[in-house]
Amino acid sequence: MHTLVVAAVESEAAHVPEGMDLLITGVGKSLAAVAVTRAICEHPRRDELVVVNIGTAGALRDNVTGLHEIGTVVNHEISAEAIREIGLDPREVIELPGERDAVLASGDVFVTDPAVRTALAKRADLVDMEGYAIALAATELGVPVHLVKVVSDNAHETAHDWSAAVDGCAQQLGAWVHEFAATA
Repeated sequence: MHTLVVAAVESEAAHVPEGMDLLITGVGKSLAAVAVTRAICEHPRRDELVVVNIGTAGALRDNVTGLHEIGTVVNHEISAEAIREIGLDPREVIELPGERDAVLASGDVFVTDPAVRTALAKRADLVDMEGYAIALAATELGVPVHLVKVVSDNAHETAHDWSAAVDGCAQQLGAWVHEFAATA
């Protein structure tokens, strides 16, 4: 097995152990999907590859804190019901293997609006901007994928304080990656 660690920005991956294969995608679903697809397709050890997406996330409920391994990821910015009504499958939900309960909603919106937070909390525990795209790219290409997120904020008006919390989150993520690599 060869681990490709994927993060949106360098600050989230600041404590990934040295020598690990690391991809920085940029912010948002489109950049993440393109970067991960390219990295998988061009990787010299594609047959052995495992993608591990690490990053920060907003909590959609006040009691959600800490580090979470994601079991389900949802694209929250697609008109899934309307697409189903015309007979198509929007594939807005990806179930990841393993016994993980955390649900992550992904979209290109940096959530700070309490109404958006409340609506998303009906479907998910956490919100980010890349997880769905990374999971979709990896699963479509037949590569195992793990999503690991640390709560950096409560996805409301204080979310703009993200930069003050990111290094502490990156330390937790780096420790998780170190442990994952040691047991893989």
